[in-house]
Amino acid sequence: MNRRRFLRLGASVLGAGALAAVAVPSAALLLAEGRPGRLLDSDLPLPDAFQVPLPVPKTLAPVRTDAGADYYEITQQVARLEILPGVTTEAWTYGGTFPGPTIAARSGRAVVVKHRNELPVPSVVHLHGGHTPADSDGYPTDLLMPVGSSSDHAAHAMPGVHAMNGMPGTEHAKGRTVTGERTLTYPGLQRAATLWYHDHRMGFTGPGVWRGLAGFHLLHDEEEASLPLPRGDRDLPLMIADRSFAGDGSFHYPSADATLAEPGVTDGYANGVLGDVILVNGAPWPRVDVDRAHYRLRLLNASNARLYRLELDPQPSDGDALVQIGSDGGLLAAPVAHDAIEIAPAERFDVVVDFSRYAPGTQVRLMNRFGSGRTEEVMRFDVSSRAVTDDARVPDTLSTIAGLDPKAVTVTRDFAFRRSRGDGWTINGDLYEPGRDLAAPALGATELWRFTSDLHHPVHLHLDQFQVHSRNGKEPGPYDAGWKDTVDLRPAEAVEVLVRFSDYAGTYMIHCHNLEHEDMAMMADFTIS
Repeated sequence: MNRRRFLRLGASVLGAGALAAVAVPSAALLLAEGRPGRLLDSDLPLPDAFQVPLPVPKTLAPVRTDAGADYYEITQQVARLEILPGVTTEAWTYGGTFPGPTIAARSGRAVVVKHRNELPVPSVVHLHGGHTPADSDGYPTDLLMPVGSSSDHAAHAMPGVHAMNGMPGTEHAKGRTVTGERTLTYPGLQRAATLWYHDHRMGFTGPGVWRGLAGFHLLHDEEEASLPLPRGDRDLPLMIADRSFAGDGSFHYPSADATLAEPGVTDGYANGVLGDVILVNGAPWPRVDVDRAHYRLRLLNASNARLYRLELDPQPSDGDALVQIGSDGGLLAAPVAHDAIEIAPAERFDVVVDFSRYAPGTQVRLMNRFGSGRTEEVMRFDVSSRAVTDDARVPDTLSTIAGLDPKAVTVTRDFAFRRSRGDGWTINGDLYEPGRDLAAPALGATELWRFTSDLHHPVHLHLDQFQVHSRNGKEPGPYDAGWKDTVDLRPAEAVEVLVRFSDYAGTYMIHCHNLEHEDMAMMADFTIS
């Protein structure tokens, strides 16, 4: 996209007056940042692709159950893991693994998770996509201090804490900072969906997730169970995340302050950090044996900033390789067939692949057409020659989804995602300030929220899933179907979403899920009452 076309498109989408009010990047910057991020090279030799078996994260067992809830315990801890073959990497983990253990929950049944922090830094846990009370949502200053940080003085001495001292609005959450352990409650009042949990600490979400603080939370229900979809070993959660490694095997990340006392990244990485190693479930370019049968692939982009265009190579002869059955918020009304899927950070796509369409012995690569060199390959499926039974199929109807009614909208709000004239990223021209509301929706109200952009921003809304109403004044795009909690907002775009605020009052967040943008202030509060 050249500068002239950007100006013309921006004027048509935003209005000439609105565009004139923001700093328009140069043509060179636009060409470099149409897809965000800067590559951070590893400092050690990278392994060959497709040598490591695909790991599947273990499912966490509850420590106890009662009539209405399942109770879990997770210790956040430093672990030394073999991620690259023959190399030891120190990771920040949930339960000693990367990804963390999977929580498998049932709709309508509460999940109660007690987190214990044995890391060298504070943490905040957010259930991404969860319909969650505000006190368990993971507000970014609701710090869980490490075990042993018993005094206020000790807390302020922790890496990254003093950077928040005196910040306007930090008094908003002072009462919700605790030491050692915190219990979070997820009522499960939502439909089956592929959710995930990750660190959400203000100013340090990027390095926290990069170092390993992420895991799956899979919600199931009777509607989903009644469908003849792949299950068991043919239901694969796939967390795709790029990373880079230092010469000693540690995670390589360009923190502006190596001690993590201050947030931010070094010059050149403000638009996102891209790794040169593609991990799936924590393994570099893995391979997996698959039957000639249907498989459900739960695709999660857990990268800080990297966008993917995922495509199978070779494609099946008659196309439509990836049959989408679900989005961030669960099942679609009907399947949507794709040759490729574009997935931004934090988005999830549930797809079914029928490997019986391939001859026995075929090696099918999952490719990233937005990548180049080593980052163009993601993983490989090796199609077995053994005879198997496959009862799975994709029905023509998956779910009944009631569309939100635009006529019920009580308020329309505009959110402009822009880079500031300094080093930060803004929403409606403001850097994030905890405790300052950008919106105050009424509980039970339906609103239309309009997002506009300068560059590329995956926009995430806490609490409630939304439906994409329009993209650039037209119909939603090919990847906008179903209930969403994260929408891919591309350069100079306008996307309208409909959202109904339900069940829980309190303060929640809207933010960019490019984690470097988020850490550099592209967040805002809204309070429901």
